[in-house]
Amino acid sequence: MARPGKAPKKAKKLTKGHAVTKLAKVSKTSYRKGRLSKRTALVRSVIREVTGFAPYERKVIELLQAGSTKDEKKALKVAKKRLGTHKRGINKREYMRMIMQKMRHKN
Repeated sequence: MARPGKAPKKAKKLTKGHAVTKLAKVSKTSYRKGRLSKRTALVRSVIREVTGFAPYERKVIELLQAGSTKDEKKALKVAKKRLGTHKRGINKREYMRMIMQKMRHKN
């Protein structure tokens, strides 16, 4: 219902207003925060080769090699205790599984 003295608003066309050409959006460097670069991946792999695994990582691998569900839960618990959060623990367990698979395929 229109207010007294004012006409109701009418729908307008989509092409209303001053015609402009859209500029291509420039991607910000902040958009790629957290993405792994080739250089960083290389540096991390070299460091991993030189230093090897931390004691808790060796324990996680040992528990995963056992293969039972109970040991997988224990592996998560060990990783979680060391890393602080559930999500980090899960990610570490998956990473160690991946490492184990690569070690199997090499031999």
